[in-house]
This record gives sequence, C-alpha cells and structure tokens, in this order.
Amino acid sequence: METYTSGPLLELNRAIPSFEESGLPPVPFSMKLMPGDCVVVEVRDAARATMFADICSGLVPLDGGNVTFMGLDWTQMKDRALNALRGRIGRITRRASWPEFVPTHIAIMLQQLHHTTRPQDDLLQEAARLAEWFGLPGLPTLSPALLSESDLCRAACVRAFLGRPHLLLLEDPLDGGPQELANPFLGAITEARDRGAGVIWLVRGNAVWQRYRQGITASWRLADDGLAAVRMG
Repeated sequence: METYTSGPLLELNRAIPSFEESGLPPVPFSMKLMPGDCVVVEVRDAARATMFADICSGLVPLDGGNVTFMGLDWTQMKDRALNALRGRIGRITRRASWPEFVPTHIAIMLQQLHHTTRPQDDLLQEAARLAEWFGLPGLPTLSPALLSESDLCRAACVRAFLGRPHLLLLEDPLDGGPQELANPFLGAITEARDRGAGVIWLVRGNAVWQRYRQGITASWRLADDGLAAVRMG
C-alpha cells in the first residue's frame, strides 16, 4: 500500500447529511483524520454509527459542505474512481452485511474482488493469514448463517483488514464480541496505523477503548446536536 502523505486522509468539511437519507441531525459535521491517526467516535445508537461510517464513505447525500478522502471529493468522482477509492476502505458494520447464499470465505473477499484487480489466490492467502491472526481455525467456507456469532465477529475483522486498507471504519467488534479478540484487534489497528492507515473506531461507550488510550489521537461524540470533540485529559 502506498502511503498517503498529502494532507488529511479523510476530511468532513461542514458536511450536512441529508436527514431523509440518513436520520442523522442535519447540522454541519467537521473532522480531520490524518494518516496514522486513530480517532474514537462515541455513538450510542448503532444505526447512527453505521450512517456516520456511510458519510465517511461518500454514501450519504449532503445538503451542504463536503467529504474528501485522500484529497478527493466523493461527489466529484465517476464510478470507476469511486470503486477504486472504496477498495481502500475497510469496514466493520453492525448492519446485516453477509450474503445469504455465498460461502463465508467468498463473502470476506467480495469487496476486494469488486473494487480492486487483485488475483483471488492472493486474496485467499492474505485472508487465511488474517483468519489465523483473529483466532479462526482456518478461513471459514461454510455459509455465514452456519457460523457462531463469535466466529462471524472474527470473520468481520478479517474482511475489514483484508487488502491493507488506507481507511478503517470500525463499528466496535469488542462490544459483545469474544473477549480473546481484544489483543489481535488492537494489534491489527496498530499495524495498520504504522503503515499509514487512518482509523475511526465507533464505540457505544468509552470503557472499551481505555486500554488503548495512549494510542488514541482524538475523541468525539455524536449526539442530537451533531459531532463534538471530547477532551481526553
């Protein structure tokens, strides 16, 4: 992965989300994420967390302002460029996102297969390595419906970190996930940041990230009046 060093990796510049499309408060959202940053955003409502990640991914229409990723405005790009940029984003989402009739190992690779030109064999090798890292006995080939919630959580981590993404939008897998996932998850975040990726970690409460406190670069809260910076002191 080439390192992006030309300013903010992601910037929300007074971005006003469409309330009809997102349910988020139609107020200006402003935030900058630099390469290597890890930002915590506390969002009590899981649906709002997903929509905030959608804003960052250019998937929510705006009534004002703009959102840029790697210096490019989501609204100014055509499909080919959009697909290429979205191939550089890894997400863990609480939105139902596992295809019903696709084996899990294929579902893990779908985003990379769609948005990049990487050979499937390369993706399989990387996915198998990540599966071992996150505590799976191997790359799961059963239908997602046949996996336990714990293994689905691990598989979601594999999918998010596959492809060495530039931006990680992570709806907290440690909240309700297997306890032993914490160390590999935090290790994967650190490794990604070391190579220049930016991380937005969406949490429901601040207790979950305290053990990683020294690595957090900023903390925000998303509430009814919008996005507000939180002092970490």
